[in-house]
Amino acid sequence: MIPKRFRLAAIGALTVAMASGSLFAYSASAGTTEEADRATADAFARIADDVLSQRTQALVDGHVRHREAAPSSKKKARLSDRLKKDEHAAIASLQSRKTRLAELGEAYTAADTSVVVDRATLTGGKATVQVTEQTTLTYKKVRGDEPDTTDFKTRYELTLTGKKGGSWELTSIKSQDSANAPVAVNEPVAAKVAVVKDDGNQYPDGTPASTKYPATPNPKKTTGGAYDYNAMAKYAEKYWSNYNPAYRKFNGAGGDCTNFVSQSLKAGGWKPVPGTSSDYRNWWYDGTRQSVSWIGVNEWAWFTLSNQRATNLANVYQMDIGDVMQVDFNKDGSKDHSMIVTYRSRAGMPYLTYHSTNTYRKSLASIIASYPDARYFAYRT
Repeated sequence: MIPKRFRLAAIGALTVAMASGSLFAYSASAGTTEEADRATADAFARIADDVLSQRTQALVDGHVRHREAAPSSKKKARLSDRLKKDEHAAIASLQSRKTRLAELGEAYTAADTSVVVDRATLTGGKATVQVTEQTTLTYKKVRGDEPDTTDFKTRYELTLTGKKGGSWELTSIKSQDSANAPVAVNEPVAAKVAVVKDDGNQYPDGTPASTKYPATPNPKKTTGGAYDYNAMAKYAEKYWSNYNPAYRKFNGAGGDCTNFVSQSLKAGGWKPVPGTSSDYRNWWYDGTRQSVSWIGVNEWAWFTLSNQRATNLANVYQMDIGDVMQVDFNKDGSKDHSMIVTYRSRAGMPYLTYHSTNTYRKSLASIIASYPDARYFAYRT
């Protein structure tokens, strides 16, 4: 990455470095799929970086560090007409999010973005590209004791169409992370569709929490009790990006968020409750299997409340280190995502760390600014 002050380019024409004739030198014949060579893959990375950095810039007051196209490049990648409209809408959405964050006392002064191509394939004149974005945002010291940064990793799939002269037209960029997780802070929010049907049974779902800020203080003792909340936070912040190999991953099976929260709680002293894996009143992991409450968002809540491992807080801003928040994004009666508090500022702002999308110390304000109409549940562990 080469640092520079970001200049917002016209979204319809993003400058990228392209090897002369790269499209036709490396494109496969019709019906045949081939891996792109390194130079072409690097060009795709710059295309993705340009789009994602423009999204990030809509949130940042200062500068964005990102991959810079080679100065000698004369090739350009263009967005399709439809994607151009979508990106304009995305930028507008993120600028509105920035305003909501400012109202909650949060801003960012800088961002550092890098994009790595995981795989790029060519079929005829079309390309399919999987990339991973990693971004670090620097918190502005509005109140003085905010964390230094928040970090996240997220995956996208790009589709591109080759044009004459060796250029590319980007036709889509789609997130590949769990649909039930909060989007990355620089990703616009897509509408979610309710898909869960009421089965007629009653479960200990808990009480939704208010999102009004500031909240009446409700501090907890984080040391010297039955649980080590600092150990929970330390575990989560150690494995937010590099997963603990002692546990299986569930990214492709509904998301890894609750598995990660359960690991963190166990690291802080939560004891297993043995029994049938399908009974939500049990909670355990044995290396080859686990209870549904270990990995299931709703089942974890049912276990936690029925076993009195935690109580509901009246307001999400009352959460402290080691507390857990869950979100029902579309208010369909089924919780979608779990995350754990790993830092709290003196001004009363909780910061959450979670898997799917892998994220470090994201402020509660940022999550609520992205999903102001969601239903939130806060658990005092």
